[in-house]
Amino acid sequence: MDETTHTPKDADREATDEQLVNDAFEQLLNSYLSSPHRKKVDIIKKAFNFARQAHKGVRRLSGEPYIMHPISVAMIASAEMGLGSTSICSALLHDVVEDTDYTVEDIETIFGSKIAQIVDGLTKISGGIFGDQASAQAENFKKLLLTMSDDIRVILIKICDRLHNMRTLSSQPANKQYKIAGETLYIYAPLANRLGLNRIKNELENLSFKYEHPTEYESIRTKLASTEESRNTLFEHFTAPIREALDKMGMPYVIHARVKTPYSIWSKMQNKQVTFKEIYDILAVRIIFTPESRETEIDDCFKIYVAINKLYRSHPDRLRDWVNHPKANGYQALHVTLMSQTGQWVEVQIRSERMDEIAEQGFAAHWKYKEGGTGEIGEDSELNDWLHTIKEILDDPQPDAMDFLDTIKLNLFASEIFVFTPKGEIRTMPAGCTALDFAFQIHTFVGSHCIGAKVNHKLVPLSHRLTSGDQVEILTSKSQHVNASWVNFATTAKAKAKIQAILRHNAREIQKEGENILKDFLEQHDMELTTSAIDRLCSFHDISKPEKLFHAIGSKTIILGDKDIDELLERKPGGKKGWRKYVPFIGAGKEEPTTTSNDDNATTLLVVGKEFNRKKPFYVDDDNVMRLVIPKCCRAIPGDDALGFIDNKNHIELHRRNCSVADRLKSSFGNRIIDIKWNMHRRTLFDATIRVRGIDRIGLLNEVTGILSQQLNVNIQKLTISTKDGVFDGTLELKVYDRSDVKVIIDALSSIPNLEEIKEIQ
Repeated sequence: MDETTHTPKDADREATDEQLVNDAFEQLLNSYLSSPHRKKVDIIKKAFNFARQAHKGVRRLSGEPYIMHPISVAMIASAEMGLGSTSICSALLHDVVEDTDYTVEDIETIFGSKIAQIVDGLTKISGGIFGDQASAQAENFKKLLLTMSDDIRVILIKICDRLHNMRTLSSQPANKQYKIAGETLYIYAPLANRLGLNRIKNELENLSFKYEHPTEYESIRTKLASTEESRNTLFEHFTAPIREALDKMGMPYVIHARVKTPYSIWSKMQNKQVTFKEIYDILAVRIIFTPESRETEIDDCFKIYVAINKLYRSHPDRLRDWVNHPKANGYQALHVTLMSQTGQWVEVQIRSERMDEIAEQGFAAHWKYKEGGTGEIGEDSELNDWLHTIKEILDDPQPDAMDFLDTIKLNLFASEIFVFTPKGEIRTMPAGCTALDFAFQIHTFVGSHCIGAKVNHKLVPLSHRLTSGDQVEILTSKSQHVNASWVNFATTAKAKAKIQAILRHNAREIQKEGENILKDFLEQHDMELTTSAIDRLCSFHDISKPEKLFHAIGSKTIILGDKDIDELLERKPGGKKGWRKYVPFIGAGKEEPTTTSNDDNATTLLVVGKEFNRKKPFYVDDDNVMRLVIPKCCRAIPGDDALGFIDNKNHIELHRRNCSVADRLKSSFGNRIIDIKWNMHRRTLFDATIRVRGIDRIGLLNEVTGILSQQLNVNIQKLTISTKDGVFDGTLELKVYDRSDVKVIIDALSSIPNLEEIKEIQ
C-alpha cells in the first residue's frame, strides 16, 4: 500500500474532494449495474460508506483522497474482471483492517464471513509480497499462494490493487518505482497470465517497462505510431477477401487488428537480438464470431479456417489448435499464420465471442465467480490441477527463498504441450518438459523410482524432452533412487520440488550419520564434540558450514584420521601426543576485505552508512565508480538504464535494469534498490564484448581490426577468431567509455560486407 500523508483541508478542497469521490463511486455503481450479476447495490453502498469513513482525512502520495484507491481497485474488479458484489465490497474494504483500528471480526460482523475471509487474505499479503528478509519473502509469497487456493478472489483483487498502483506509480520515488515494477514483472504479470487475464497482463508488463526503461518504451511507442499507417493499409488489404468470404457464410463476426505491445516487442528484440524493423509479427488479425450455438462453435472455428485457407497459403508449422485443447488458463482459439499479398506472414486468431471473453477477462474470474456462485473451483478445471500442484510445493518448505520463487515461476511462465499416457489419456504439460517431469506428474513414487521411458514406443533417457502428441510410458524399478543430477534436467515446478525435497531428506540422514561418526571418533581420542572443534575441522578441510562437514564425513568424502587429531591438538604431524586446550586461531570466521578490479589497481569498495538516503539518486562518477561492485552478470556501463543494489556488506552493486539477476533483486530486496544516475566524463574505460559472425573471406579480419584500431581508435583487449565451413565467428573484447561507444562500434562494423551478425554479449 502507499505511504500516506495527513494534511489540513479547507472548505473548497473538501467540497472538491467530496465531488470527486461521489463521481468515482457513481461510475463504479453504473459499471456494476450494467453487468449480468444480481443487483446487490445496498451492500456495495454500505461497504463504500464504511471505507470512506475509515480512511477519512488520509491522502495518497499523489494528493488525492485515499478512498479513491479502493474505489479504483473495485472499479477494475467490476469493469475489467467482471467480478460481482462480494469482490467489489472486498476491494472497497481491502485496506481497512491494515490501515485503521477496525479488525477482521468487525468486518465479519457487519458484512459477513465471506467478505471478511477475503479481506483477511488481502491483509495478510499486503504491502507487497516481499519483506526485508529472505525467509519473510518466501513466507509472504506462500501466504499469497495459499490464499489463492482457498479463494482465488483474493489474488484477483490483489492483482487489481497492483494494477491501480502501477497506473499511479509516477508519484513514487525512482527506487520505489524499480522495486514495484520489478516485483510486478516477476510475479504479478505471470500470475495474471496464468489466470487468463490477458489484457491486465499486457498492461502490467507495459507499465513495468515504461518505468524501468523509459527511453526504450518511448522509442518503441514512437516507431509504432510512425508505422501505424502502413499497418492499417496491410490490415485493410489483407482482411478484404476474408470479410467477403465470411459474409457469404452468413455468420455474424467482427475483425480486429491486434498490435503487439511495446513490452512484447522489446522482449523479442532482446531475446532474438533483432531490431524493430526485423520483427514481422507486430500485426495480427483477430476474427471474433457468433456461433449458431455453444455446440457448434468448435466446428464453426474450423469452417472459418477452411474458408480463409482457400484465400491465402498457410504456414505448415504455425497452426495452433487451442480450441480442442484449451490452455491451462482456459484460453481457447485457433491460430493460423497466412502469407499476405505483400509477402508478409500474418497470424490470424479465430475465436467465438465466449472464447474472446474468457481470453480477455479471465477463465477463473468471469466464469467461476459470477455472483451467486459457490466460490469453489470445479473439480474438472485445469486451474484446480495447477492450484493442487502449488499446494504440493508448499507442503515442503524450501530453504532458499529465491529457489522457491524460481520453482513457482517455472509453472507461471510455461506454455503447454499435450502428452498421452499408454492408455490414451491426455495430460497437459509445460513446454520443454522431460520424461522425468512426466513421471513426477503421474505420481511421486513413479518419479522417484523411474529408470527410463518409452516415447512413441522407443526407449529414451529420463532427460528426453517431450513434444505435443508424444505417447509416454514410464519404466520404474524399486531399486532406483533419486539422483542429485536429476535436478539439472527436471523443468517443472512439481518435479524440481519433489526431487529437492527427497535429496534434502537424504542429506539430513547422511548429516546425522556424519555427526555420529565424528562424535564417536572424538570420544575415542578423549575429546568432546564442541563448537570450537567443529569450527577448526571445517577450517582444516576448507569447508564453510558444519552441516557440510557432517555430510562429507557421512558420505565418506572425508575419512577422519591422525591429521585431524593433530589439527585439533595444534601440533606438528608425528609430534608428541598430548591434550592442549583449543584456542581459536585469529583469522577464524573473518573475511578478507573485498576489492574490485575494474582496472589494474585494486580499490577499497565504498561502504554505505546508516545516513545514506536510499530515496535519492546515487550519482556514479569517474571518482567513485571504481569503488562500486560491477558484477559479470550484466556489466553495466555508462548510458545503460541502471540501478544500484546494497548488498549484505553495504557495498553498492551496479546492474542493468533488464539484467536477470536485477529482476530477482528488485522483486525480493526492494528496500535495498537505489536509483542510479550517470555523471561520467569519459575518463574511465569499461569492458564490452562484441560478437561478429559472417561469411569468411580473405581480408575480412583485417577490415574489422582496421575499423576498430585506425578509424575508431578503440582499445582491443582480446580477439578470438574461428572459421568453420566458410562461416566466420569472432569475439572482440574491447575497452569503451559508455554505451554510445558500443553503438558507434556496431554501426561501423555493420558497413563491412559479409558480416551478417553483430551483437554485444551481455
